[in-house]
Amino acid sequence: MEGIKDDVGHVPLLEAEEEEEEEEGRRPLRLRGSYLGILFGSTVFLVSMAALIIYQGHDYYDEAKIENKGNNNNNYNKVPRGVAEGVSAKSNSFLSETTPSYNWTNAMLSWQRTAFHFQPERNWMNDPNGPLFHKGWYHLFYQYNPFSAVWGNITWGHAVSRDLIHWLYLPEAIVRDMWFDINGAWSGSATLLPGGEIVMLYTGYTHQQVQVQNLAYPADASDPLLLNWVKYAKNPVMVPPPGIGPNDFRDPTTAWFGPDNKWTLTLGSMVNDSGLSLVYKTTDFINYELNDHFLHMVPGTGMWECVDFYPVSINRSVGLDTSANGPGVKHVLKASLDDTKLDYYSIGTYFIENDTWIPDDPDLDVGIGLRLDYGKYYASKSFYDQNKQRRVLWGWINESDSEVADITKGWASLQTIPRTVLYDKKTGTNLLQWPVEEIESLRLSSHEFKELLVKPGTVVPLHIGPATQLDIIAEFEIELLGSEGIVNNVEGCGVGAVERSAFGPFGILAIANDQLSELTPIYFRLSNYGNGTSTTTTITTSTSFCVDETRSSKAPDISKQVFGSKVPVLNDEKLSLRVLVDHSIIESFAQGGRTVISSRVYPTEAIYGAARLFLFNNATDINIKASLKIWQLNSAFIRPFPFHDTQ
Repeated sequence: MEGIKDDVGHVPLLEAEEEEEEEEGRRPLRLRGSYLGILFGSTVFLVSMAALIIYQGHDYYDEAKIENKGNNNNNYNKVPRGVAEGVSAKSNSFLSETTPSYNWTNAMLSWQRTAFHFQPERNWMNDPNGPLFHKGWYHLFYQYNPFSAVWGNITWGHAVSRDLIHWLYLPEAIVRDMWFDINGAWSGSATLLPGGEIVMLYTGYTHQQVQVQNLAYPADASDPLLLNWVKYAKNPVMVPPPGIGPNDFRDPTTAWFGPDNKWTLTLGSMVNDSGLSLVYKTTDFINYELNDHFLHMVPGTGMWECVDFYPVSINRSVGLDTSANGPGVKHVLKASLDDTKLDYYSIGTYFIENDTWIPDDPDLDVGIGLRLDYGKYYASKSFYDQNKQRRVLWGWINESDSEVADITKGWASLQTIPRTVLYDKKTGTNLLQWPVEEIESLRLSSHEFKELLVKPGTVVPLHIGPATQLDIIAEFEIELLGSEGIVNNVEGCGVGAVERSAFGPFGILAIANDQLSELTPIYFRLSNYGNGTSTTTTITTSTSFCVDETRSSKAPDISKQVFGSKVPVLNDEKLSLRVLVDHSIIESFAQGGRTVISSRVYPTEAIYGAARLFLFNNATDINIKASLKIWQLNSAFIRPFPFHDTQ
């Protein structure tokens, strides 16, 4: 393969140590369609006793044995979870062994659980997997530990919804019970085939600690709930090729159908320090051909995981099926970088004749340019919603507290509110992410404020009542107090909202108490103002959009960072933002979703009825006029499925 050195060595097709008779209840998959008429084999490999002895993951991850001992700091891991297993870190390595533990009360921990973001009833969750719409139901699969609130023992959790907001838990869809996934059923994707069939490709971590790709499918594709899943008897269907390490081969994408009458997919890998996406072709989802070329590779970006690849329309405000291509179509390549735990994307051109992709702007290539979210966000996965002709994006939001706290409260992690994804026709370089319209069904009472004046160095309370479940839409106008052409003395977000400059920061204080001893500023900061004279649609100033967590909590055992990035603001636009507040998560969208920041907050005092909302202006040379509409949001039901009523 071009660009690969065979210095890692070939990983042969792994075999189970024994073959058993066909397992009862596992049937072959029959794929309808002229190019998919394949009958799977009837023999299934069962994991051997030796493999079961080798695997000791559950003992290693049985964190129920850990007790919360107050200020005992020996409970923190020196090595983040997941690293030894060949995946990205799944624990909070930012906390040192000398970080004191906070004495969390049950009331504080209970407040942290969200009201309308998806999370399991209990235990650990990470990456979203294989989302799809099928027979009236949205399906979300997710990486899940059924035994504890820390990473390990990964299976596929499963939930369904009619509207992407109210969710019903279903039994686990894919469990780690075969030699080819006994150490973990990791991330994967669904592909919907003509005739209504569904195939699911996922990464398994074998009894020999090798990452392989496996095939699963519904036992009954006519079942709207897709309750039962069958693993292909002759898994794995893909193994690491020559030159690819046994732990550098994971997370297959949704496949797309090409003019060669073949299905194509890509998955994440690396060679030396270069992140890349391998390309495979298939006609039956059993036999695969590895392309001679990578889809794309970027030196210095390290291992790519959870790769996503999909088309966007540059002319219409609709989503596109993953197989769409042609005039008026660009392609988005996104990778989750294992080294940095950040999700990067780039927009470019897909050359279908040789299955390669190049970015429109090399300076904005994957891993060195734009990020999907500049906050606490990773391992995102999109799918085409054929029900509403939109592309919907999920993202995993990890905790920022300690594992001790997670174990005490009994759960860890959540998913973002699903977001629609569109091409930004104004900038030509950005995606626009926006909460799905269904979130508006939770809106209750509202408050509206028109042109509130916020002078330099002041804070203005917004008397809206409870402030822990909110949908906020705000616009800001700037009134220059000094002469034209004042030069700002702070670039970017600065050290946070406390650092004053001529043109910022200004914005909202969320999850704050009356004393302002706990607060989370969501703000803009301009590098200059008043020098733009063009009347065309061009960027006339450098604007940063930021979230400052440094004073969000008095607790010390929390990661409290300043997140942010520059956001393009065109000269015909006002500064605007939308903020979703849901207890311990805040999702913030600037300029229609060009820049997005997700943050986790764990206040000790600004909880329940003590949580407040404020406007603030910490700039020195501008007045701010703010116009807002704020809705209280209802809670969404997220509960076990009522199997007596599936209608």
